[in-house]
Amino acid sequence: MPKDTKNKTISYKDAGVDIEAGEQLINRIKPFANQTKRKESIGGLGGFGSLFEIPEKFKKPVLVSGTDGVGTKLKLAFDLNKHETIGQDLVAMCVNDILVQGAEPLFFLDYYACGKLEVDTATIIIKGIAAGCLLANCSLVGGETAEMPGMYDEGEYDLAGFCVGAVEKNRIINGSKVKEGNLVLGLASSGAHSNGYSLIRKIISHSKVDLNKDFYGEKLSDVLMKPTKIYVKSILSLIEKVNVNAMAHITGGGIMENLPRVLPIHLSAKINKKSWELPHLFQWLKDEANLDDTELYKTFNCGIGMAIIVDEKDAQEASNLLRELGEGVHIIGRIEQSDKDEHQVNIT
Repeated sequence: MPKDTKNKTISYKDAGVDIEAGEQLINRIKPFANQTKRKESIGGLGGFGSLFEIPEKFKKPVLVSGTDGVGTKLKLAFDLNKHETIGQDLVAMCVNDILVQGAEPLFFLDYYACGKLEVDTATIIIKGIAAGCLLANCSLVGGETAEMPGMYDEGEYDLAGFCVGAVEKNRIINGSKVKEGNLVLGLASSGAHSNGYSLIRKIISHSKVDLNKDFYGEKLSDVLMKPTKIYVKSILSLIEKVNVNAMAHITGGGIMENLPRVLPIHLSAKINKKSWELPHLFQWLKDEANLDDTELYKTFNCGIGMAIIVDEKDAQEASNLLRELGEGVHIIGRIEQSDKDEHQVNIT
């Protein structure tokens, strides 16, 4: 080995990890995180751990946690170089999950991993995470930025989120109060949210569609990248005024696979697909892939991002309240006795 090569210093930056870039990112995102800070949050970004005081209003709080990612919607973001909405997607996937048990989201942490840290891109993404936290009224208290050379292709990254919320022990919503005759309300989604994108990308590849084409007044790319709707403020308002027996966040698996997660084993949901209009995006996906209804409704949310089960006597009040809060609401089904051999969701 030549002498000059043998004696050369090889730094961490030479290996592909830029500590200065990481510090630059922290300085850029601190203002966004500070905007989300609740009064219960203690300290700021940069510590080894994040401190958060349980709000005093809770008498017997139960902590509810959730973690999730954005799936292969990220690949579409890479292809389009559109990163502004991915952060909200990440927050929504986590906070909507804990919301179904009646929990108020309190704080959120993110994990951002890449091969080479692009500070501008990371800033855009974390700004979006902070925007999502504002919509969910939870504090962005920390996270991890991992620069791992050789682990990801250039321009690619991965995201994961983690949130914690709280609910009074005697107000946990777990589906145990669901009974025959209850009605199912469906809250409108904003689009495909963050599920089914492996199939969406396959359809795009197969159809060779121009993503810049006009799609009912918008670019198709913009329709596909619409951020996942965050239902926190509307639903927390609802459960203060109306008894809710169960909720289901309609994510991967669609209505077919998510609604059974909150139904007692002896009950099923009969869903009337004509009770809401199938959005143009899902009709296009169905036509392009020649999907039957079973495949469609167990892959995509099909326009329903959250299902809420209430007593029949409360359905109209709940619907009116949610509409006043800006939600699109449909009464989409009814709870019935179930045959143990049949699927717990019947869509007709």
